[in-house]
Formats: sequence, structure tokens, C-alpha cells
Amino acid sequence: MPSPADSLRAQLEQGLIIAPGTYDALSARLAARAGAKAVYMTGFGVAGSLLGLPDIGLVSASEMVERARALAAAAEPVPLIADGDNGHGGPLNAERLTRLYAQAGAACIQIEDQVFPKRCGHMEGKEIIPRAEAAAKIRAAAQARTRSEILIMARTDARATHSLKEALARGEAFLKAGADILFIEAPQSEKELRAVADAFAGVPLVANMVEDGKTPYRSAAALAELGFRIALFPVSALLSVARTLETSYRDLLSLGRLPEQQERMGFAAYNEALGLSDYLARADGLAARPKTRRP
Repeated sequence: MPSPADSLRAQLEQGLIIAPGTYDALSARLAARAGAKAVYMTGFGVAGSLLGLPDIGLVSASEMVERARALAAAAEPVPLIADGDNGHGGPLNAERLTRLYAQAGAACIQIEDQVFPKRCGHMEGKEIIPRAEAAAKIRAAAQARTRSEILIMARTDARATHSLKEALARGEAFLKAGADILFIEAPQSEKELRAVADAFAGVPLVANMVEDGKTPYRSAAALAELGFRIALFPVSALLSVARTLETSYRDLLSLGRLPEQQERMGFAAYNEALGLSDYLARADGLAARPKTRRP
């Protein structure tokens, strides 16, 4: 059976990948069941779902590793691209985090060049570390693994803090440091999206589609035409779920029940989505087996 990294590498060779954002085991399982070719662990979503807090660097490295482990298992065999934030420290921290993500079953780790504490890529007030230091983190991550273990996605937030020119220069530095996939965060126009694609023709490129974000919101087909290979939709489902939770709790508390017309998954359908019938069949099969006598 191919490794998660090899599975993702094969998907990249077949065309653009739509990677929906997931944030817990349930969302990862449902995304995989819906037919996703890869799923993305969003740090924004992990911060919200795990801690109920904004994405401003409050989730620890160990919490991110354990969440990656849960998502990779729930989505299997669909490969997991996992947000590693800024490596949670210097180059040695990025090196260790890469090994831990590989052990957790992630196919790819994303490492960015923000200072600590970091912020969501579409928030204001971001800061980035020097280019050489950022490249050192990518180099450490790339050298921490074998080719089949995990892919390295290098992200720069320099477009927001400096310029597109600096972002492109950092992209070049990250590729030289050993990155497999390049993520220029938050281009601010169609022209800038094209400039990124033209500058790195032939390189697996990421486009990050965030609702109400800084980058023009484009379809996967449009991004493929531009030359991107991975289209992340990191918070689309999360924002929908958050509104559903808010509405459901408000209605339940004000009305004493949920409206009949409210859209929801059926109880039986939910259990089936989680594999209840398969688990029960396996349990019955194990219980029916005769005991083996010891010699």
C-alpha cells in the first residue's frame, strides 16, 4: 500500500486537487466519504473547534500533532495535508514537528514564515521572520524525512507584510531549501494569482480560497486554468457548521425544539456515515469465533 505522501504525490500528477478544510475526525471522515482526493487540516478550524479560540497561535504543537493523528486516521486512505503553522519554533522545532506529523500519518506538512505568535493568513497585523531564517526552517523540515514519508508545503505571508516581489523571492528560496509544494498566501487580485502561476510554472502551487478573504474567490476550474495544483477551501464547511450550530442552539433554547423544516442529517444516516453497521458486523463476527485451544 502506498504511503500517504506517495498517494498525495500521485494525486498531484493527475491534476488539480480540491482539498476541503477539516478540523476534527468527524469532518475529516465526512469529507473523505464525500469523495475528497485530499483533506486539509486547518489550523484556523482546529483553534476554533478544539479551544473555542481564534487562530492567533494559541494551539500547542502537541495539540496539533494529536489532532493530525485523529484526522489522518478518520480520512484514511485519503491523504491529509496538515497545517504546521510556523513550525512552533526555530528550525529544530520545525524538524521535530515534521517527524511527528509523519508519524501521525499526515501526507504533507505546511510550514509558514510568520513570527510567533502567528495569525490566520487573512487577518491583519501579521509579521514574518527574515527570509534566511524561514528558508532554514524549510530546509530542516525537508531533511527530517525520507522522500516517501511526508511532503513539505512551504508558505509565505510576505505579500501582506512586504510585497508580491518579496513573496516570490521567498518562494524561490523555499524551493531551493527542499520544499515540494509552494503556497504564496493571499494574492490580492487576479493579476497577482497569474503572476504567481507564471513565476513558478511546473511547481505544485496552492491557492487558498477563504470566504471574505483577501484573495479573489475563484472556482477550482478557474484555478486549474491558471496553473494551480491544489485548491484549499479551508473554512468553507467550518463557517457553514458554525452558523448551523448557532441557529440550532438558538432555536432549541427559544422554541424548546428544532423546527421541522430545518435541514439536518438523519439519525440513521449519521450512524451509517460513521460506519456503525460495519463495526457491529465486525463485533458480531469476532464474538462468533470459537476459542482456540492452547496446546
